[in-house]
Amino acid sequence: MIDKYHYLCNDCKSEYPSDDIIYLCPSCQAKNQPGKPPRGVLRTEFGYDKIRNSTSSKRLFTKLKNEGFLSLLPIKSLDSWPNLKIGNTPLYKWTREQADRRTGGQTDRLSGKINFELYLKDDSQNPTFSFKDRASALVSAWAKENNIETIITASTGNAGCSLAGICASQGQRSVIFVPAGAPLAKLTQIVMYGATIIPVKGNYDDAFDLSMKATELFGYYNRNTAFNPLTVEGKKTVSFEIFDQLEQKIPDRIFVPVGDGVVLSGVYKGFEDLLKLGIIAKIPTVVAVQAEGSPNLINNIDLKQFFSSPSHTIADSISVDIPRNFYMAVSFLKEYHGEWILVNDEEIVKASGELSRTTGIFSEPAAIAAYAGMLKYRSMGKIPTGSKNVILLTGSGLKDLAAVRSFIHIPEAFEPDIREIELYLEKRG
Repeated sequence: MIDKYHYLCNDCKSEYPSDDIIYLCPSCQAKNQPGKPPRGVLRTEFGYDKIRNSTSSKRLFTKLKNEGFLSLLPIKSLDSWPNLKIGNTPLYKWTREQADRRTGGQTDRLSGKINFELYLKDDSQNPTFSFKDRASALVSAWAKENNIETIITASTGNAGCSLAGICASQGQRSVIFVPAGAPLAKLTQIVMYGATIIPVKGNYDDAFDLSMKATELFGYYNRNTAFNPLTVEGKKTVSFEIFDQLEQKIPDRIFVPVGDGVVLSGVYKGFEDLLKLGIIAKIPTVVAVQAEGSPNLINNIDLKQFFSSPSHTIADSISVDIPRNFYMAVSFLKEYHGEWILVNDEEIVKASGELSRTTGIFSEPAAIAAYAGMLKYRSMGKIPTGSKNVILLTGSGLKDLAAVRSFIHIPEAFEPDIREIELYLEKRG
């Protein structure tokens, strides 16, 4: 197991063996400062030459898929994997012709006026209805193989729901720190899964810092995004799926919602693994999409000194003052010529209604940010004709109903009189 993979510091490039629990590079961690993104986040590196030489390049991906990608996962066996359907979520193709049929030719909606291929990767179909199940599953499996009973994390909601649900399926204990103002639906999920929930008077960063102190004090295994290198490894599986669902072709562009930067890094890491194995020849263009009310990753990409501004956005799952995976995410963006764009809350709200009404997919605001980013790209003429474009939809709209309450209208109840119903339906057209 030690030879299967090792850890590589994103910053100083020091290598560390995988035979013990390690979170950050010790030498880089010692230089970290409060209020700044952490240095020393670790990448997980595998024996790519050994894997590549195990079979011909044309058959390698199929072999990896048939074994559940175990050669590219930092666990010993898939027997430790949660007994839930995690991943293998739908990739819906959406074309102009489909949009015209479903909207009566009203081409101002969704795919109207498009001349490119559009795919929607709906990760709300995971067990706890979010992308975060991919990371939680791997962390939980690793903990199970190492006889660890308690896992702790901080979360704006989705990661907490995910860890709580996955641990419930594995018979493990979970301790979840969340901002007290997190959406009620997410808090409810956490409690229903039987987790120990600790609401914190403050924001996500306050919850994160407190969870770190608890980890040190109680010795629990920590799932925190970016801090635990396995979170990126779990999230990278979405790239394997996209490649497979596109008949072993890479998309030209992937729109990814960004908060801490771990989802972005996971998407890159999955394609980078395929690149190192010679399965693909290049990395797709990844577009990082952030809310204007929480732009702390994008706004700092080209700054020498990190500056954080307070976050205010309806997209709570990507509302982060200090992006914990900032340095890794930025290094991926720069190395593979990624792109980035900001969308405001108004654009997110408008896009949310449009996506739901047109496709039947109801996503939470953080996920919708990626879709809003695509719409903005389209309006700017930045999506080439005939290109393949994927939008990563990371969570269900049922996670945060309050976010859409301002623009929905539920009519008053009707008397049981069909004539009233008839008049109402005539007015509605």
